[in-house]
Amino acid sequence: MVATLAEYDRVPRILRLNIAGQPIDWVSWEEAVCLYAREIIVWTLGDAVLHIRGGHSRFDGSQSYMDIHSIIACQGKVMPVAKGVPPLTNQALFGRDRNVCLYCGGSFSDNKLTRDHIVPTSRGGKDSWDNVVAACKRCNHYKGNRLLEECNVQLHALPYLPNFAEYLALTNSGRILGDQMDFLKRSFGADSRLLH
Repeated sequence: MVATLAEYDRVPRILRLNIAGQPIDWVSWEEAVCLYAREIIVWTLGDAVLHIRGGHSRFDGSQSYMDIHSIIACQGKVMPVAKGVPPLTNQALFGRDRNVCLYCGGSFSDNKLTRDHIVPTSRGGKDSWDNVVAACKRCNHYKGNRLLEECNVQLHALPYLPNFAEYLALTNSGRILGDQMDFLKRSFGADSRLLH
């Protein structure tokens, strides 16, 4: 479905890839228009999500237009995309854990969840993907700064480091188009909770 001018504020973000087809980031439709105008889009995938009309030619009166696709690949030097660790944010963490408290197993909205350190930072634990889980406020308070074995608590699932494609899906959850998710899923890790 192609958006009209009145629907620009509802246009989903565009998945930007490098020329090798590796996901890089999300861009707004305005940023995508600039990439198209600079003629650095090498290929596209997915459906056109926006049809933009431009001015009229003074030579033949024809109107220019541009179709913006949901997935765009840009030319440029191919850099290793996922060399580093994706930033740890609560939004991405809660998405990774599917908004489930990994202690009691209950489902909660983002504002009812907290980031809990399995090994508390006060006891040398790191603020890293493999040491944090989503926890409801009640469970986090109960666990406090104790280790799991000290408070007789078990995890419902183990924490893991999402790869970059998973991270992109986690940071744009709820606004990802089907073709974008299908593309990203091809790069998800075998243990990804986003596949289920």
